[in-house]
Order: sequence, then structure tokens, then C-alpha cells
Amino acid sequence: MTNPTHSVTLLTRAGCGLCATALERLRSICAEFGIEPGTVDVDEAAATDPGLRAEYGDRLPVVLLDGREHSYFDVDETRLRADLTR
Repeated sequence: MTNPTHSVTLLTRAGCGLCATALERLRSICAEFGIEPGTVDVDEAAATDPGLRAEYGDRLPVVLLDGREHSYFDVDETRLRADLTR
């Protein structure tokens, strides 16, 4: 059984090839669970939340599950699917 209350967010930045690939994979996985992943550009967000870019900016893309870091550089598909079923 899936938990429809999960939120999935990808931290990204413009021009990041790894980020584009991760978003494509994330959309595919999340679709299986009826979730639309959100995205946050850390460079744009830095205007109001500079800590976000300071924390994650050097290891993008970063997948957040329910607001907590889940994986970075790559989408951990097996783990994400397992966590989305909880």
C-alpha cells in the first residue's frame, strides 16, 4: 500500500545535466505512486534561503523525501520505491 502523503523534491540548478537525468527518473518512479515530484533550484532559492545552496549546492542533484535528504548525485531507485511504500 502506498502512502499518498509522501512528498518528493529534487534540488537542482539550471544547466545541470545530472539534475535533468535525475528528474526524468524521479518522475517515472513517482508516477508509480501517484506522486508528482517538485523541484527547487538552489541558486534561485538562495535569494531567500542561502543556507539551502550552502548545504546542498556542491552535491546536486539531491532527492528529498518528506523534506529529508534521501539520496544525492543519483536517484536510489530501489530504496526510494521501498520508502514510498511505507
